[in-house]
Amino acid sequence: MIKHLQHPIFSIIKELAAHTKTECYVIGGYVRDRIMGRPFKNDVDILVIGSGIDFANALGEKLRTKVAVYKSFGTAMLVYDGLDVEFVGARKESYRRESRKPIVEDGTLQDDQNRRDFTINAMAYSLNADNYGELLDPFNGLEDIENRSIRTPLAPAETFSDDPLRMMRAIRFATQLNFKIDIHAIQSISDTKDRIKIISKERITDELNKIILSDKPSMGFKYLFDTGLLTLIFPAMCNLHGVDIVDGKGHKDNFYHTLEVLDNVAEMSDDLWLRWAAIMHDIAKPATKRFDKRVGWTFHGHEDKGARMVPKLFAELKLPLNDKMKFVQKLVQLHLRPIVLAQEIVTDSAVRRLLFEAGDDIEALMLLCHADVTTKNEFKKKKYRDNFELVKQKLKDVEERDQIRNWQPPVTGEDIMEVFELGPGKVVGIIKNAIREAILEGDIPNNREAAYHFMVSRGKELNLEPKRTLSLETSK
Repeated sequence: MIKHLQHPIFSIIKELAAHTKTECYVIGGYVRDRIMGRPFKNDVDILVIGSGIDFANALGEKLRTKVAVYKSFGTAMLVYDGLDVEFVGARKESYRRESRKPIVEDGTLQDDQNRRDFTINAMAYSLNADNYGELLDPFNGLEDIENRSIRTPLAPAETFSDDPLRMMRAIRFATQLNFKIDIHAIQSISDTKDRIKIISKERITDELNKIILSDKPSMGFKYLFDTGLLTLIFPAMCNLHGVDIVDGKGHKDNFYHTLEVLDNVAEMSDDLWLRWAAIMHDIAKPATKRFDKRVGWTFHGHEDKGARMVPKLFAELKLPLNDKMKFVQKLVQLHLRPIVLAQEIVTDSAVRRLLFEAGDDIEALMLLCHADVTTKNEFKKKKYRDNFELVKQKLKDVEERDQIRNWQPPVTGEDIMEVFELGPGKVVGIIKNAIREAILEGDIPNNREAAYHFMVSRGKELNLEPKRTLSLETSK
C-alpha cells in the first residue's frame, strides 16, 4: 500500500524513525479513506510507540517548522506541505463507569488498536524501514470495508459502555459511508443507550449534525430511533412517530414523513440549517393533533406552535440561538404558505405578502416546500409541483416589479411624526401599518410619493392635518 504514502512527510518520518529507533505508524481515518478511495481531509494521525510529543519536536527541528504541543492531551501537531500532521504516543486505556474520560497509560501498537472505536478506524500503515507501507489490520477492517460493515475491535458492549459517544459515532459512520452496523453492535447500542446521559449535549449534537449533513440522513435517524437513542437525545422528534386511527380514519406517520422531507432537502442542498428546518417543520403536529368527525385528523396551527417551539428545542440541543435559529424558526412558521398558494389561484397580493415575510429566505422556503410534497399519488405530486413552478414564476415577476423582498417602508414612522407633528404613539403605528397594507394589497405602488399621498389621506381620516411637507426625493 505504498501508493497511499506518496506524500513526502511519510518518507521523512520513516528516516527520522530509523535514526531515532522509534516505531511510527499512520493510523485511523487517513488509512480508511485512502483504502476506500474517498477524499480525505488534509490531516493525518501518526502513532508513535513512545512519546509523540518528543518525536514531533524532533521532526519540527528537522523540518525547521513550528510544532504545537498539547500536553494535557499528550499530542503535538505540525503542518507540512499542506498537511496537518498530529502525533500521539501509543496508549492503553481503562474507564470508570461514571465517566468517558479514560485512565491512560503508555501502550503498544496492539494496545492502541484495541482502544479504537471501530475496526475500519483501527487499521495502520507502518512507517518503519523494515516493513514500510505494510497494512496492520488485526481486526479485519479491510474485510469490513468490503462488506460495508461497522464493527468494534473488542466486544461492542465494552466499547460502548467505556465511551458512550461511540454509539453516536457508529451511527454517524454508517450513515456517512452507507454501511450497516453489525447486528451485535446494534443490540449493544440498544442495551447500553442510557449511558449516553453521561455525554455532553454539545458532543451529542456535533455527531447529530454530521448525520444530518450526510447524503441520506434518514438512515442515521432510523438507527437512532430503532436503538432508542433518539428518545433520549431528541424526544420531540420521537413524538412524531405513530398513526392514530378513529372511525377508520388515520393520518400519515409524521416521523417517517419528516425523514422523507429531510432526504428530499438533502438531495437539493447541503445547508445544515435548511435541513434542520426540514426536521422541525412538523414538530408541533403531536401537540396540535385533533380529530374532527367531518374531516378527520387536523393539525391546525402546527406551523405557529412549531415556530414557538424552535428556540426551546435549539436551547435543549445546544444549537446556536442566533440568526441560524431565527432562519429555522421563520421557515417553520411559513412552510405552509407556498403550499396553500400552489393549491389556489395565485394573487399578486398573496405573493407580495410571502415575499415581505420571507425576505432573502424565499428560495430556501420554496425548496423546503417542494421537498414537503411526499404524496405517493403521482397525479397529486405533479399537480403540486407544477403549481409550485407557477408560484416561483409569480414570485419572480412580482419581485421584479414591486421590489417587496426585504421591504423597507418608503415612508417611515419618523416621517409620519414630522409631517403631522406627532410624538411616538398608537396613531403613528396605525398610519404606518395602513401604508404597508396598501402596498402589499397593491392599492398603491411601492414608492415614496404614493406612500406620502396615502399617508396624508389616511391622516385626514384620523382628523390629522399635515403641518409640514415631506421631501419626496429620498427617505429619511
